[in-house]
Amino acid sequence: MQVEKNKEYIVDIIDNGFQGEGIAKIDGLTIFIPNTIKGEQVKILIVKVLASHAFGKIIEIINPSENRVKSDCTTYKRCGGCSLRHVKYEETLKMKQNAVQSLVNKTLNNKIKVEETLGMEYPYHYRNKAQYPVGLNKEGKPVIGVFANRTHEIIPIDTCFIQNEQTEEIAKYIFKFLVDNNVSFYNEKTQKGLVRHIVTKIGIRTNEIMCIIVINGREIPNEARMISELTTKFSNIKTVVKNINTKNTNVILGSENVNLYGDGYITDKLGEYTFKISPMSFYQVNSIQAEKLYELGVDFAGITKEDVVFDLYCGIGTISLFMSKFAKKVYGVEIVEEAIIAAKENATINNVNNTEFIVGDVEKVLDDLVNVKQIIPDIIMVDPPRRGLDNTSIENIKKVLPKKLVYISCNPATLVRDLAKLEAMYEIKKIKPVDMFPFTNGIECVSVIELKNNFNY
Repeated sequence: MQVEKNKEYIVDIIDNGFQGEGIAKIDGLTIFIPNTIKGEQVKILIVKVLASHAFGKIIEIINPSENRVKSDCTTYKRCGGCSLRHVKYEETLKMKQNAVQSLVNKTLNNKIKVEETLGMEYPYHYRNKAQYPVGLNKEGKPVIGVFANRTHEIIPIDTCFIQNEQTEEIAKYIFKFLVDNNVSFYNEKTQKGLVRHIVTKIGIRTNEIMCIIVINGREIPNEARMISELTTKFSNIKTVVKNINTKNTNVILGSENVNLYGDGYITDKLGEYTFKISPMSFYQVNSIQAEKLYELGVDFAGITKEDVVFDLYCGIGTISLFMSKFAKKVYGVEIVEEAIIAAKENATINNVNNTEFIVGDVEKVLDDLVNVKQIIPDIIMVDPPRRGLDNTSIENIKKVLPKKLVYISCNPATLVRDLAKLEAMYEIKKIKPVDMFPFTNGIECVSVIELKNNFNY
C-alpha cells in the first residue's frame, strides 16, 4: 500500500518519539502524529509524505490511552509550546526517560540504564522569564500573546500555565497602557511601528521583577507616566529597561539597554548563592529545577579540595559557584562577555575567591589553558548549547583525560553522540533526565563519565 497525502487511515500508535509525537507504521513506513500517545488507536489524515517517513494529524481518537487527559489550555496545539499538555504529568516523565533510553540503545556500546526523570512537585507557572510578542492581528487590532507554532502570527493567550502569574499580569498591564495611549506596535512586514516585545524576568526566591520593553526606536510616548503607574501598582518591580532593537531580525533583544527605573538588574537565589541577572543574562528559566540540576551535577562530580575544575559554557557562573565550595579552583569559560562580567560579580557578591572566569570561545580557551598555560583539570563540567561539543573540544578532553567529565545537556541527541566519541576512554556511569520544562518536549540531562581504570595514557 502506498501512503497518500490527504488520505485517511486508522493506525495504532506503537511508540512516542523524541519530540513527544506519536509513531505509527503503515506497511513499514513510519508516520509521525502529534498529540497522540503510545497504545492509542486513531484515525488520521496524512498531511505530508517523504521517501522515508510521513506526517499525519488526528481526525478521531478511536481508543484513547489511560494516560490521556483533557488539556487545561485551549491554545497549546497552536502555540506548540506545551506539546505534552494532553498527557498525565507522571507519564511525561516516563516518556522523556524512554526517549533518552532509545538514543542510548541506538548509539552507545554501553547500554546503560537511564535513570528515572526527576520531575517537579508542582509543574505549573514555573518559568521565571517570559517573552511576549506584541503586534496587530488580521483585523488590525493590537494583540499580545505568543507566536503560533512555526509562524509569526500572534495568538492571544488568556492564561499560560507555564508562565509566572505575576509577570503575566504585569505584561498585560503594560500592553493595556500602550494601547490606551495609542502607542504603535511593530509590523514585521513593513518594519514600521514602535513596540516589538514585552519581556519579564522574576527572581523566584527574591520576588524581584524586571520589565523590558523592546522598541523599534528611541522613545516610548508617556514613558514617565507609564513607569510611575507601573511601579505604583506592582511594588516588587525592581527595574524597568528600554531595549533598542531597530534591526530587521528575529532576535528579540537588541544590543542597547536604557534603564528607565532601577539599576537594570534583579537578583535571585539558587541554593545558598545570590545571582545578579541583567536583561542579556542567560539564567535557567526554571529556577526550582535548576537548583536540583546543579546539585545533581556537583554530586555526580564528587569534587574534592584537591581538584581543579573546568566549567565550560559557564554562563553567569551558576554551577561554577556551586562547585567552588568543594574544589581547589574552578575556571569558568564562556563566549558572552556580559555573562563573564556577571559571573565575576556573582563570585564577589557571594565572597567566592577560588574561581577564575575567562571570556572567549570554549574551543580556543580550553586549548590555551591546557596547551599554553599547562593547567590540567581533574574534572571538567560542560553545559553546551543544543549543538553539543565541537570536535576540537572533544579532542582536547581526550588529550587532557580528566578523571571525570560531567555533561549537562539540553539535547539528548547531541549528548549521546558526544558520549559515544569518548566511550573508548571513559566509562559512562550515570545518565539522569531532569524535567526542566514540564509538559514540553524539552529534556535536560545530567550525566557523568569516569576514566577507565585500565586505560593506557
